[in-house]
Amino acid sequence: MNMEDLYRVLRTGHVQLQGIVDTVADPMLVLDGNLCVQNASRAFLNTFGVERDDTIGRRLYTLGNGQWDIPELRRLLEDVIPRANAVVNYRVEHDFPRLGRRTMLLTARTLYHPDGLSHSLLLSIVDATDRIRNDVAKDMLFGELRHRIKNLLGVAQSIARQTPTAGRTAEEYRDAFLGRFGALAEAQDLSFAEQGSSGVAELLDRIMEPYRDNPEAVVMVPGAPVELGPHIIGSLALVLHELATNAAKHGALSVPDGRLRIGWQVEDAGTALRLDWAESDGPAVTPPTTTGYGTRLIEATTSYGLRGTVEQDYAIGGFRAQIVIPLGSAPLSR
Repeated sequence: MNMEDLYRVLRTGHVQLQGIVDTVADPMLVLDGNLCVQNASRAFLNTFGVERDDTIGRRLYTLGNGQWDIPELRRLLEDVIPRANAVVNYRVEHDFPRLGRRTMLLTARTLYHPDGLSHSLLLSIVDATDRIRNDVAKDMLFGELRHRIKNLLGVAQSIARQTPTAGRTAEEYRDAFLGRFGALAEAQDLSFAEQGSSGVAELLDRIMEPYRDNPEAVVMVPGAPVELGPHIIGSLALVLHELATNAAKHGALSVPDGRLRIGWQVEDAGTALRLDWAESDGPAVTPPTTTGYGTRLIEATTSYGLRGTVEQDYAIGGFRAQIVIPLGSAPLSR
């Protein structure tokens, strides 16, 4: 083999090896014993917007605007060469030119040599910004899910324990419990919906759907659209279900000509929601002589669960209720 053939073989091998390196999607550098750049992949040059001539031969810590000049990283890399160790997924957070704030994971390993005499490092860089953000968002979602499930089971247990059994058959107890639990399930389903779809109107539609056989029986008087948080939805659904159940059993919805009018208004510069419940043309209203579980549930859920107030008026013309709850930071829908 003459010198020309040898050069051609070496040239072909070099081009092939460079092609392999440039095919890898993650940025890579080859560093010598002094941590000077011997080679840089195309992904490194393109990602960080640098030229090959401005990169080869320079020390790692002088590249760019000093984003790699980290004492701890330098110590770790200097330990790799003499000890044949590896630096795996070392985390670097920095404001990179053209990229902005990014989180990079650096892995450095000694280049393999058959005689174990290598003094070069292969440094790979992985942009983990989106992955880390997604992991954080996923952790928050699982945390919220655990919290919701815990609350849901607690409320279900409370409903089962406090639903009266005296004077009821097993079927009557089942229907009473499942009715309240169904309202809770509807509220949970609504609270998991897309943002912007969990408003007062949607909640009322879900709760009142079983009572709309007569289109004229239930009249909605909508106010300003407002989104509700999951906690408000769950508690308010229980209150509305209880009011609807009472209306169907004893009030306006228990007779064909009965009417129910439900309206809401946003008050106090968007920080409070007022719900008005008015029944008419139903059976004669008689104020209760004792406070039943349904009334206690409405009052307790409004006061403690929603931190609001409720007024219930057993007027001769029909039962009325007014509920006022704080919205906090709940946004008005557009």
